[in-house]
Amino acid sequence: MTMRVVADLDICQGHQMCQAEAPTVFGFDEAADVVEVLEPHPDESLRPQVEAAVRYCPAFALTIVDPAPDPTPDPMSEEDR
Repeated sequence: MTMRVVADLDICQGHQMCQAEAPTVFGFDEAADVVEVLEPHPDESLRPQVEAAVRYCPAFALTIVDPAPDPTPDPMSEEDR
């Protein structure tokens, strides 16, 4: 599973910086004056653009959620490899 992009619409101020950084991932709902997440699970190749969108959001309304690593330990010890 890839990263998940989350937008907090309660704090989005409609600056559209995210859309400029990652236009295939973020759109803009003009009626509501907030970001619209077009692709909630973007391809990993878009990570730099999505990270830039998160970093440059003036309202800090965007988050990247990475999938949790598998907590199951590898049954094969280092010696067995």
